[in-house]
Amino acid sequence: MNAAEPRDRRPAILVVGSVALDSVRTPFGEVDEALGGSASYFSISASHFAPVYMIAVVGEDFPAAHRILFESRGIDLSGLETAPGRTFRWRGEYTVELGHAHTLETQLNVFSTFHPRLDETHRAAPYVFLANIDPDLQLEVLRQSRQARLTLSDTMNYWIARKPDRVLDVLREVDIALLNEEEARALAGETQLIRAADRLLEQGARAVIIKKGEHGALYQSRDDRFITPAFPVASLNDPTGAGDSFAGGFLGWLAGTGRSDAGSIRQALVVGSVMASIAIEGFSPTRLVETDRAEIGERMRVLHALVHFDLDPAALAATRP
Repeated sequence: MNAAEPRDRRPAILVVGSVALDSVRTPFGEVDEALGGSASYFSISASHFAPVYMIAVVGEDFPAAHRILFESRGIDLSGLETAPGRTFRWRGEYTVELGHAHTLETQLNVFSTFHPRLDETHRAAPYVFLANIDPDLQLEVLRQSRQARLTLSDTMNYWIARKPDRVLDVLREVDIALLNEEEARALAGETQLIRAADRLLEQGARAVIIKKGEHGALYQSRDDRFITPAFPVASLNDPTGAGDSFAGGFLGWLAGTGRSDAGSIRQALVVGSVMASIAIEGFSPTRLVETDRAEIGERMRVLHALVHFDLDPAALAATRP
């Protein structure tokens, strides 16, 4: 089989992002130069549901074991460039709250000159995830992916502070924009999340997902609004990559089902929450590799049971004035 051919007949996902070596310390342990990066977490998460093409760059020092891991998940590495130099490295730590990472060191290395290179197979991928890279690079990829059925973007405060207009340009081009609470507030100029979501739609976004960490996620489009809770995790060890794992579950589910109607979007949001909950139970994407569809399905059922309730018409009538 040619390396650029999909592993199966299901629609494929193209991800453009980072592959890194992370050194992370939390109150529950630490790892040194473990597999990390947005493209890594996303790809492994999404690979449970659909084939993935990865566009990223690593250095000559990137461990062969990580390549073998990607390939074992059916992730196509024809777009993973090896450049002279060292792989992107990030070192950070979390306090007991585990809400935000404190970056201790960032070494961009070969990632500093990363320029996505797409071949014809990559350009034809029907699903596209643009991880939190430079918005100018995101726009370049979008211009080459005009056949995409559904596009999803992510961003970060670094780009919102430096290139807010370009970040908004990306939001106007993609089908769904993914942001965390802080990013949504900064880009929209609103402190209340519903107002922030409304403002982003007013600024041209078609739909947004606002990640709220342990409080779940808010989806809002011009026609629909949905809130999914976070799966209750008892053994949180490392929040790194939770957002990218969420994105992998979300877009992977849509690609795997081939549907993007309102009901499927809601299911995909739940799957995103489930995949994020699995990722944070271990360091690096370890738990994402270990999990299977049985565990994923069981967590979906648990979330469904947590939020489902029956409306009693009589009780509702009694509340009327």
